[in-house]
Amino acid sequence: MVKGKKKSNDPTGRKITLKMAKNALRVTIDGKRRLDLSNMDIATFPKCILKLCDVDELDLSRNLLKKIPDTIDRFVNLRWLDLHSNHLEQVPAALGRLNNLYNLNLCNNHLTTSGLPHELGLLRNLRILNLGMNHIDALPSSIAALKELQELGLFNNLLTRFPKCLQNLSKLQKVNIKSNPIPTDDSRDRIQRVDFLYLVREDCLCVDCLKRCKKERERLDSRISAASTKKKLMFAGLITPNSVVQENQALWR
Repeated sequence: MVKGKKKSNDPTGRKITLKMAKNALRVTIDGKRRLDLSNMDIATFPKCILKLCDVDELDLSRNLLKKIPDTIDRFVNLRWLDLHSNHLEQVPAALGRLNNLYNLNLCNNHLTTSGLPHELGLLRNLRILNLGMNHIDALPSSIAALKELQELGLFNNLLTRFPKCLQNLSKLQKVNIKSNPIPTDDSRDRIQRVDFLYLVREDCLCVDCLKRCKKERERLDSRISAASTKKKLMFAGLITPNSVVQENQALWR
């Protein structure tokens, strides 16, 4: 146990010493070194932990952080970075230089679209990205460069449409868009918005499943097109936020 994980009454946050940080080092079951500084009332990024920048995993979640410095790029070995439940309003561009990062958790902060740097698209090894519970109304187009991305959390944000930048991410398997203000068209009452998308490549489907999926997609597109033409004056500028029928969702798993 790390001494000093008790709460601090100091409004400026708790000061972390190098000794405290060293005591917070852990070894994961797969032999990686993790620096666990979660839930310690840290309001300012501790400079002392730069002396431990060879760690593989860094947990600064559930603190009071408002800013992550550019020096985060010194953690060149990072594969896992957890910053959830802080007070972050933006992410530094330097984060894009963490080439080994495969899991990034930014959930439950104060991030907006302008707080997400274009450099996020440089994280070419990223598999899991959690942006849930923020104030994001659109994703930066650079997200389309995350070709290894498999899971994306966008729940509880301000999205009004499904992000187009995700359409060509062939390895993306799960997208959580629950609790976003994505509009629905009452004229398409049988087409329901889903909270999760399970995506597979066409070559992963058997011939019969692929035919059924294509047939259903054509039928759905035809209905959407007809409804759009009929209502285009009323719904000018809107697009279909999600063209997956919930009752046939299993076909896409």
